[in-house]
Amino acid sequence: MNAEPHVVIEESPYRDSAGARRATAEFLLQHCDWADLDAVLLVVSELVTNAVRHTAGWWRLHLTAGQDTLVVEMDDSSPLPPVPREPDFTGGGGFGWHMVVQLAGRVEVCPLPDGKRVQATWIRPMSPSC
Repeated sequence: MNAEPHVVIEESPYRDSAGARRATAEFLLQHCDWADLDAVLLVVSELVTNAVRHTAGWWRLHLTAGQDTLVVEMDDSSPLPPVPREPDFTGGGGFGWHMVVQLAGRVEVCPLPDGKRVQATWIRPMSPSC
């Protein structure tokens, strides 16, 4: 039985999402070329940015590609779930969590012993038959 391709990107020393986006793009090109690269990169960027902004500790990004699925998991040190905010069109933010929920096929938040996990899952679109 073959193991699914999986990569873990631990806390960035730069405290931003650039390294996570680069690693995610490389992973998708190698293991999950059917996924919407722009959508996945935006979700990864939002999850990393939220972890950096709203937690005082570590974060860890996991990517797993199955034959028909892509799973992005962000573990972080805060036990508090993401809270959707009313978007502020004057520059105050509030768009990120809404984008994550809209772009991923399914989003779940699960407690961990030392924080939480946000899991975003995409399913491979069915090929048209003819």
